[in-house]
Amino acid sequence: MPPRPRMLAAAIAAALALGAQAVPAAAAGAAGDSAATSSRGVEIPAFYNPPAELPGADGTLIRSEPLPLALSLPGIDGPLPGRATRLMYKSTDANGEAVAVTGAYIEPAAGWHGDGPRPLVAVAPGTMGQGDQCAASMALEHPLRLNGQTVSVGYEDLSVYRLLLRGVAVVVTDYVGLGTTDRLHTYVNRVDGAHAVLDAVRAARSLDSASVTSDSRVGLFGYSQGGGATAAAAELQPAYAPDVQLAGTYAGAPPADLTEVTKAIDGGDLAGALGWSLNGFLQTEPALRPIADRYVNEAGEAALKDLSTMCVGDALFGYGGDSSTAWTKTGQSLSDIIRAEPALQDFLAEQRIGTLKPAGPVRVATGTSDDLVPHGQARRLAADWCDKGAKVTYVPVLLPGVGSGLLNHFAPLLTDQGNAISWLTDRLSGKPTGSNCWSMPAQP
Repeated sequence: MPPRPRMLAAAIAAALALGAQAVPAAAAGAAGDSAATSSRGVEIPAFYNPPAELPGADGTLIRSEPLPLALSLPGIDGPLPGRATRLMYKSTDANGEAVAVTGAYIEPAAGWHGDGPRPLVAVAPGTMGQGDQCAASMALEHPLRLNGQTVSVGYEDLSVYRLLLRGVAVVVTDYVGLGTTDRLHTYVNRVDGAHAVLDAVRAARSLDSASVTSDSRVGLFGYSQGGGATAAAAELQPAYAPDVQLAGTYAGAPPADLTEVTKAIDGGDLAGALGWSLNGFLQTEPALRPIADRYVNEAGEAALKDLSTMCVGDALFGYGGDSSTAWTKTGQSLSDIIRAEPALQDFLAEQRIGTLKPAGPVRVATGTSDDLVPHGQARRLAADWCDKGAKVTYVPVLLPGVGSGLLNHFAPLLTDQGNAISWLTDRLSGKPTGSNCWSMPAQP
């Protein structure tokens, strides 16, 4: 499809502000294959091909190699803002199966001046896409890709660098299936995302070159898809990773209720995310395939296959403003089909975040005009956690709507990011925090 002018303008604005079941094309390499593969004209290094056999323990480091940062300056004690290492580590997916996940660890050049040893923050990226070339670890090396076949912007690099400048070590996860060439990325899967985040911490602490240890305080940082992943990780940490004690978790614009998010993005700027979600759901739960076969038409199948190798920029250009009604045999929207199919309702109910008490203090921020990842469902997550006795700092980001769902969603990220990092840095320094749950009835 030709780029839509409105979507092109929104995507450029965002970039400037920040400096059949589909099978991904990059999945051509077999597990353990040493050959590089490609996705939309981008070579995926052989590093991202998982081995045929995986270790038993979650968080075990499978392999690592130096990762050149695109934005780096020489310094007296090494490159600024730090020295990066590409990682592959073992995790467990939502079905209890072993899975290889990639990411990156960055050792900061700046010293840590807070209390205690140098802390570690696991950054869960926002929506990058579903093509392997979109992985956040690759974006640290190539922040902007424009090759005529794909458009990828490493906007998450900004939060990474801001943390590094404070002397905080950072580990970034690529999530399950993003980067690794053996499977499709399970976009916004609650369990997969949480496990990938928590196991990234374990992998980083096992690096010989890392200054962080089991004594280092740990924080989680994420916005949008990343906010959902960190929120889920805070809920699942006590049972899944009791060795990863959390000093604080920032969950910005979390997609806590995918039923509500599905309604909001359909026909909007990031309508392509519906395809990523459906692709991932079908991979996690093949029993949903007969439902998809009953409803998805040829155009829908083609869109799912196309989207499976796209980055967020590609989806904005190719599918921004599209309605899911064009993808179905009945003309129903995806939300209509969810209402008609109990199996889909049950699956999405399992993805709901807010049913468990999170570990440690949490900061939930959401733009009051965000209509891409709706403000109301994010606020409800904070209220649900308050009801469970969690220590919650709820921050409504008051900004006017500007008519673009993409900008309504990204503006709070930029507006609040500095405050979010300061809040998390205080937790990593051991400073106590209260809760503003008492004020929730009066909060927008």
